[in-house]
Amino acid sequence: MLVTVLFFIGGLVLLLLGANALVNGASKLSMSLGISPLVVGLTVVAFGTSAPEMAVTVDAVLGGTGDVALGNVIGSNVFNILVVLGLSALVIPLTVHAQVIRQEMPIMLGSGFLLLAMGLDGTISLLEGVALLVLLVLYTTFLIVQARRAPPEEAQEFVDEIQPAKLGGFDSRWYGQAIFIIAGLVMLVLGSNWLVESSVTFARAFGISELVIGLTVVAAGTSLPEVATSLAAALKGERDMAVGNVVGSCIFNTLGCIGLAGIVSGAGGLAFAPSALNFDIWIMLAAFLACLPVFLSGRVIARWEGAVFFAYYAAYVVFLIMRSQEHAALPVFSTAMLSFVVPLTVVTFVVVMIKQPSQ
Repeated sequence: MLVTVLFFIGGLVLLLLGANALVNGASKLSMSLGISPLVVGLTVVAFGTSAPEMAVTVDAVLGGTGDVALGNVIGSNVFNILVVLGLSALVIPLTVHAQVIRQEMPIMLGSGFLLLAMGLDGTISLLEGVALLVLLVLYTTFLIVQARRAPPEEAQEFVDEIQPAKLGGFDSRWYGQAIFIIAGLVMLVLGSNWLVESSVTFARAFGISELVIGLTVVAAGTSLPEVATSLAAALKGERDMAVGNVVGSCIFNTLGCIGLAGIVSGAGGLAFAPSALNFDIWIMLAAFLACLPVFLSGRVIARWEGAVFFAYYAAYVVFLIMRSQEHAALPVFSTAMLSFVVPLTVVTFVVVMIKQPSQ
């Protein structure tokens, strides 16, 4: 078991190092080629923070553990909204950019409901996987076109975020940047393999389903780049970037990771576990929808709202563990959440939205 723990920790470390190397190398190479920092920030950096999810998802499918792949994506999206946004808002109240509300939120919600519709038959087919990836390409193309028309001050924000290579440094030359990219990809592949294999071992040893492991442990581990990026952006005062990173990551996870998983799964498609279809994807959609009243209430995520998000994630994890163990207290816990806690939170958000315009 000690060896499994070491492989799990090593996998997480490699994923973090690999994602960082990939983002640094790709962003600096792109800027060396004359690509706008804003375009790099919206594409390379966004893909980079989702690279661990992509690597783990593909590795899980190739290893025959499709539940880990599906659970990783759904769990990562839930983690991004409830934990990453929650923790970031607890550090400092977050500002929500108007574009996120007007553009990214509808796309995130649409991708979530599209995934639900595709999974109703129990599988994500090869054709559906291709369709999801095509939508991701179209979305990325749209971002690039939109970024080229953006004012100079927005581009400057990403110059500060990406930190171009210093003249004379190893990473200022194309071959140095290429080495960073290759090293990042190697670490991502190796780290994802270690993480998936050790997670499956844990699941079997403790009698926990692979889906639950994917929804919690693997999802949290692969979302660490989003945690680091959003917290760093919040602390540096780039509070709208912290929110945009999370919403953009959810879109890339849903369209890119599931799309690629459907393609890699081949003619048989990616199996959509009944428990994920009947419960977990609805939690993901509920987390997406929970952003609406929070984002619209003055376009600021307050500390108390961040605390509510974080508390709900804790309750969700407790529920998953109790469900996997068939705990006797599960019915009482579920009744309390559905009959009291959730309705009370909804009423509170509605009251805040009603009062907001008069403030």
